[in-house]
Amino acid sequence: MEYPTRVGNRLLAALPPADFGLLTPYLQKVSLEQDAVLLRSGDRLEHVYFPHSGTISFMLDMPNGQTVATAVIGHEGAVGMLSVLEPSLSPVTAVVRVAGVASRISALRFHAAFSQSGAIRHAVQTHARALLMQFQHVAACNALHSVEARMARWLLHIHDRIDGDVLPLTQEALSQLLGVRRTTVTQVVRKLRVSGAIRSDRRGLIEINRPRLKEAACECYEVMRRRIDQIFPPETMKPGVQAAPVREIPRDRDPFLAK
Repeated sequence: MEYPTRVGNRLLAALPPADFGLLTPYLQKVSLEQDAVLLRSGDRLEHVYFPHSGTISFMLDMPNGQTVATAVIGHEGAVGMLSVLEPSLSPVTAVVRVAGVASRISALRFHAAFSQSGAIRHAVQTHARALLMQFQHVAACNALHSVEARMARWLLHIHDRIDGDVLPLTQEALSQLLGVRRTTVTQVVRKLRVSGAIRSDRRGLIEINRPRLKEAACECYEVMRRRIDQIFPPETMKPGVQAAPVREIPRDRDPFLAK
């Protein structure tokens, strides 16, 4: 499930030119800094982000302060897109795990285009199906499979969405993704390294051996990968536009990306 990032975000790239034109004047290019919080649980959804590169995790915050990942997205998805279905507060926190860039549009502008375009409404439905699939499988996987298998699955999901075999993930980030203590993460990382699934775990970096990592992962990874391919068939994702002609915001003027 590796798609070229040069076409930008796949949801935007699949839009016909006329429908994409409803969004073009209002799209802004922004940097996604690692560990930046794009959206907090309980926030009103004010912007929609379409990643072109990088990876974002959706985190569920528990009352005791623990967190656990419910989904990850890359250039196949969006953050805040479902705000058009019903104005509400965000149920999850969206955290950048791997740095990248995105196109951003205000939720009000996106809602106006959504009301005018059947293709944009279809893109929202496609994204909703993909997220629901992830939520369902992650819930089942968390209940049935070991921490080691789940960590391998998350690493593969993130690897699918970036270039290269080195993942910039700290043990703190892995602890948040899995909803376990850092001592547990240390033990699991050690097991994966002994098995050869991880070649090294330098401070803040994890270099993976993909074939070995797939052996360590549970069957949920392949099931989820195949279903994502069914939701986003490559033959239907040929770009209607090659890249979003977006306006770039200087980093020092973009308050939404402050860590």
